[in-house]
Amino acid sequence: MNILIVIIQVIAGIAACLVALLSIPLFLPFRWPAAIMWGLKIYISALSVWLGLIGAMSAIAGLTTGSVFISVVGTYAVLAYLLHLISVTRPPGPAGNFEQAFGSQWENNLSPDQKKHFLTGRRLLKLPSVAHSQFVQNIPFATIPVTGRTLLCDLWQPSVNMKPSGLAFIYMHGSAFYFLDKDYNTRTLFSYLAAQGHVVMDVAYRLAPETDIMGMVHDVKRAIFWLKGNAGNYRINPNKIIVGGASSGGHLALMAAYTANDPQFTPIELQGKDGSVCAVISLYGPTDLEALYYHTNQHLTTRPIPGQPKKSVPSKMPAMMKKNLGDDYYRLGMNKDFEKIGTLAPLLGGHPDECPEAYALLSPLNHVHPGCPPTLLIHGEHDIMAPVGTTRLMFKRWLEKQVPAVLHILPQTDHAFDLILPKISPAAHNAIYDIERFMGLMATTQTSVIPVKPNPAVSVKESQAANLV
Repeated sequence: MNILIVIIQVIAGIAACLVALLSIPLFLPFRWPAAIMWGLKIYISALSVWLGLIGAMSAIAGLTTGSVFISVVGTYAVLAYLLHLISVTRPPGPAGNFEQAFGSQWENNLSPDQKKHFLTGRRLLKLPSVAHSQFVQNIPFATIPVTGRTLLCDLWQPSVNMKPSGLAFIYMHGSAFYFLDKDYNTRTLFSYLAAQGHVVMDVAYRLAPETDIMGMVHDVKRAIFWLKGNAGNYRINPNKIIVGGASSGGHLALMAAYTANDPQFTPIELQGKDGSVCAVISLYGPTDLEALYYHTNQHLTTRPIPGQPKKSVPSKMPAMMKKNLGDDYYRLGMNKDFEKIGTLAPLLGGHPDECPEAYALLSPLNHVHPGCPPTLLIHGEHDIMAPVGTTRLMFKRWLEKQVPAVLHILPQTDHAFDLILPKISPAAHNAIYDIERFMGLMATTQTSVIPVKPNPAVSVKESQAANLV
């Protein structure tokens, strides 16, 4: 009997100490290039409920076997993960919630048919199963003039038995402007939205070095024009198209939505056509490129400092992750030079002190105006890549320009939180809760989109001031 107790204490002690140590990164913000700590943190966050349960079982084992140490460490782990769960599943704050943006009766505007398919709460152990969706891959939607390059997308549609909402969501994947592709860890979200009657267009836009950021914005416009032109084929309302994305994709979506009919941001072959959208959703998209440059320490990693060596960045993907990706390793561009991933100077013609106008021109922060469509922006407080300070500054601009906007800052949450184990991730569930309700509102609300005039001269001083936030 004593041997059995010892064995239980050893196992419980190791488990309690391990989950307790793993909880520490949840409370610490990291700065790029701490890629390993960032990756570890988002996995721990996604598994936080289950790690907390391990802590609870360890604490119980400690109590029943008479080990104060194990019970204390296990109890700490339970409290740590419980605090994290409460933090990452909070609703948006009072200043940026749905009531502030759409009025106290906003929920009454949601379709009863769609509400039946919504998440019942922000805190779930696992996403519920949904109805089968129609999924078609690699549909050509545009051909780039001169080069003849064909752009592809995947389309998610509700099942034939599902009543269509008439709403479409054009999604731009995260990429750091250099790598990744459509259909990367987004199937959970897209199947869920399609099961609510929406159509999802998952876009593979051009990346660096094939094109620059302006070229990527043009590709978003091409996707918008194509879907508008084919709205009848997919049972959608051409005036009910939302554009959105994650990380750099969120940035591109904001740029496209806020410069809808600005010729400078529209491909030549499409100028004069209506490129407006009814709303935009950005998941942790950077809103100020100069702030992004400094937040990701590119002033230390991409240029030498007199008397100091350049700060090193990851040069390749770990062998274990490469093996796990399998055939997707090359499809997602993981074989590219990692040292260049996300670097802005080659894309914008230099560093911020060399060409501040380029950084300002391609920052969504500087394109907020009264005609901007309703916006949902979800961002992690600890985001290692996209600075949360400029997201808050952008929200202030929205309020000044009276743009209906929901801002949700998730505490203790880092970049790309929604792409890791989304079926069980508390933070991912919280984001889906906001997204489905925002899209539901856009499907039923009559929105008038004001045509966008070309942007006047951008204030470089304002853009530089955002770096201090």
